[in-house]
Amino acid sequence: MLKFLKKNHSKDSEERERLKKELFGFTRCVDHGFPSQPRALAYDPKLKLLAIGTKTGILKIYGAPGVEFVGQQKKDVSINQLFFLPEQGRLITLCSDNSLHLWEINEKKEGNAVLEEVKEISMECNKLKTISTCSLTLNSDKLLIGTEGGNIHILEVQTFTLLEQIISQDVVMQSMPEVSSNPGAVEAIAVHPTNPDKFLIGFNRGYIVLWDNKTNNADRTYNASQQLESLDWHRNGTDFITAHADGSYLKWSTEESSSPKESSTTPYGPFPCKAISKIQWKSSKSGPFYIFSGGMPRASYGDKHTVTVMQEENHVVFDFTSKVIDFITVSTADEEDKEDGRQEYDEPHALVVLVQEEIVVIDLDSPNWPAFKLPYLNSLHSSAITCSYHVNNVPEQLWQKIIDAGETQVGKFSHRTWPIDGGKTLASETLTRDLLLTGHEDGTIRFWDASTTSLTFLYKLSTANIFSGETSPPDNSAGEAEEEWPPFKKVGSFDPYSDDPRWAIQKIALCPLSETLIAAGTAGQVIVLQMEREQREQEVTHVTINIVGDSDNFVWKGHEALAPQEGDLKFAPGFQPTCVMQLLPPAACTSLAINSEWQLGAAGTAHGFALFDYCQKKGVLYRCTLNPNDMTNAVVNDSLLSRRISFKKSLRESFRRLRKSRANRREKMKKEKCEIEGGEAVSTEGTAPAEGASASASPLSSSPELKPMERQVEARSLDDSMASIVRFLYFADTFAINNTSHQPTLWVGTNAGYVYIYTITIPPSDKRASESVSSFLAKEIKLRHRAPVISMAVIDKRARVLPEPLEVLHERAKAADMSGEHQLVVCSEEQFKVFSLPNLKPVCKRKLTVIDGSMVRKVSFVNFRSRSDENYSEFDIACLTNLGELRIYTLPSLRLQLAENSIKKEDLNGISSFIFTKNGQGFHLICSSEFCRTSLSKRYVTQPNCTIELAEGMRPEPVAEPEALPETEQQPAEPSEQVNAPSTENPANELSEAGTLSPTASPITTETVNVNATTITTTTITTTTTTED
Repeated sequence: MLKFLKKNHSKDSEERERLKKELFGFTRCVDHGFPSQPRALAYDPKLKLLAIGTKTGILKIYGAPGVEFVGQQKKDVSINQLFFLPEQGRLITLCSDNSLHLWEINEKKEGNAVLEEVKEISMECNKLKTISTCSLTLNSDKLLIGTEGGNIHILEVQTFTLLEQIISQDVVMQSMPEVSSNPGAVEAIAVHPTNPDKFLIGFNRGYIVLWDNKTNNADRTYNASQQLESLDWHRNGTDFITAHADGSYLKWSTEESSSPKESSTTPYGPFPCKAISKIQWKSSKSGPFYIFSGGMPRASYGDKHTVTVMQEENHVVFDFTSKVIDFITVSTADEEDKEDGRQEYDEPHALVVLVQEEIVVIDLDSPNWPAFKLPYLNSLHSSAITCSYHVNNVPEQLWQKIIDAGETQVGKFSHRTWPIDGGKTLASETLTRDLLLTGHEDGTIRFWDASTTSLTFLYKLSTANIFSGETSPPDNSAGEAEEEWPPFKKVGSFDPYSDDPRWAIQKIALCPLSETLIAAGTAGQVIVLQMEREQREQEVTHVTINIVGDSDNFVWKGHEALAPQEGDLKFAPGFQPTCVMQLLPPAACTSLAINSEWQLGAAGTAHGFALFDYCQKKGVLYRCTLNPNDMTNAVVNDSLLSRRISFKKSLRESFRRLRKSRANRREKMKKEKCEIEGGEAVSTEGTAPAEGASASASPLSSSPELKPMERQVEARSLDDSMASIVRFLYFADTFAINNTSHQPTLWVGTNAGYVYIYTITIPPSDKRASESVSSFLAKEIKLRHRAPVISMAVIDKRARVLPEPLEVLHERAKAADMSGEHQLVVCSEEQFKVFSLPNLKPVCKRKLTVIDGSMVRKVSFVNFRSRSDENYSEFDIACLTNLGELRIYTLPSLRLQLAENSIKKEDLNGISSFIFTKNGQGFHLICSSEFCRTSLSKRYVTQPNCTIELAEGMRPEPVAEPEALPETEQQPAEPSEQVNAPSTENPANELSEAGTLSPTASPITTETVNVNATTITTTTITTTTTTED
């Protein structure tokens, strides 16, 4: 049997195999957006790098735009705290399993650097030894580890081992004879700003100790008599501040331990307040800064998420829409301090606030403390994402108009440059401009620069103001503080609430050459917009198209259509509406198409479709696809787009196949190999069926293939309430009627496996504005199993997809071969099939569902270009299955070229949100706030390519591993000295040259690095290419 399979299994030629390696390859490129469930924040003021750790164990480091490093914890643990080793390109993570991990940014091939885990240590995970807080010493050589039991352990960073020394709570208690009760867990540790041997230990129940580690004794003790939450040193080293659970803070002097320096301050008292969870005290020439999170009055503002900044007369409470995780201040002194001299003042100039759903950076140097515009880490889900759309190679003229329109919206942001600008990007400048458009629940469309690894926000378009009933208050998210107490100021963009769910954008289509955008929404609204540079005041034309006509049997049980605004409306520069086509019934749009050359658009819903002329602002054609039996039950669930398969029958057929003998299966396979397959399509011209169309549907192949065992697939019932959904709309200028003349056509694919082909007659250009467009049904295709049609394309005899409108005119694409021999490629959920035009004779097909049980969810016709040969390109089908597998098939032979698992099959949201780009890349949501970018093309791979520059000698020399000595030669008193002694024989982590990292920059041996590197996920992902015949 194996010999038979091997003999008959067709393979691509050697030349084709070489070409496939130049064209195809799967790469997981980069993540765009804001990481889900953040838990920790850290900042390196010397290297200007920002780190975020998440609940799922992902570690991300950001610097200047384009500088990004990613790592993943080996175990399924949460990262609870982060600590940068300043100026070393290293950091420590504290995880939820009571383990500590050392990470390094190390240089790899071609100068590109990656994030690697190099050391780890675990502590006992019992109640007394559970780590509660940590703090690095002043020179970063030790990590002080506070526990729930009240003890402090010390980790030597260079060797990443725990020292024998333990600062026991019992020893500390001896310094406080007046304290009779247990002081509780170590709540906070603050290292003295000038003396590396001294640090404050804050216990949960309000007891504070100034500890001298050199003498192993307490210098002073303090009793706050309130539950302690946080503490922080003043820069002078003689004063410190404590924050408490009752919403108050206290200032202390190290010289006076009997009482605070000043009486307790409750900023938002006298009524009960929530705890101040973190506080910082920063000095400045213009007056000290007090920055803290929480502290709001419980009764009136207990549900607020806030960070307060106070400086002299300035007092602002930054109000966020999600929980505050942590904040840090970026200060000039931290960036400029050197060993031979310190700055007199901290001079904070930026405040970084990490909240549950976004990150916000406040400019403390500018009046009114505005927020910075984020170059990355944007909250993509500021309103829930409902759809997305990608545009390649945007013309420079349109790009600049979008930039200009966006700049009119960013006046509320700081004009200072982005302060977190560490690292160095090695990526070359992009040659094209790419856009990612996201539609949102609140009726907005956001435009993002997807040309690089940094997904940068450009412009926001709102469609809700076209309709009456908009109740959203004006956006003052970064304006002046409101006249109230406390002085709240809303910041951030995350807003999970929408005033009207009908505003949600469901489909987007953009023609970048004509600068025309069509957006379709949840309530059947189809909005046509045109890019304008100037603000305009105009009336928007509203046209109603009733898809179901005047049927007496139809009853709509869903929401009402949106009411239009009357009269002239003001629109800002950018995309401005010219007309609105309101489809009735007002169901969500399920498909959308635009042809800007003909100035036509088409939109489909669960009830049918409509063709409209946006030049004359009127409808051209509509068709209802509802089964007459469904006319009285017209509420269709738009999310149920998949066919139903009988579970009983599928199970029964599976057991029948299992009972068949091997001999019977072999005989059946031989028999089926010789048979000619029957067609699966019936074409009708007008309303008369064309005979013989299904009798000649035989697959064409360059070489014979052994037909695999096929599954039994049940045909859909015509009574299926999902059958009427219009899944795909497509415009093409091709041969639909005869071989001699081509004409404009509209192709409509439904959930019931029908394809309707309409011819379109368009008046000449000089009469386009006066004469009407007409359209008539020419033919139909009905798939045998009535599988949903999810995509279509017409290819010429060179197997090239017909170019987009206006592309040939603008010399951005080669003209299609219009000499005839066009073919139609129909992609359903179950198979791909090629028909010749205009007779719709089946040419070949590729079955998927009956072979492996997979069903196609997303399809695109991609122009793959060779990685090395600029002149070679070919069109292929790229698809994503319900199993999360990405595949590539050739045109027109439909041969499989690549299959790679990309998304977990359980990730239904990721699969449903996936979109392809025209050059072979893909985007899908890995959470509500983050896109994952992948590529199937060897030529187009967008990945971080960056490094950091370290000063010479910043990383400590590696420690030599202790040598195994014979027992007779071992000295009992010296092993610890051998372990801690620096090695001079193998300086593996020295810099190869000033300012760059050595590939072996690690405090461990090269062998250990290699072992660890194989188990760490980083931003540099090895490209893996899997090919199938």
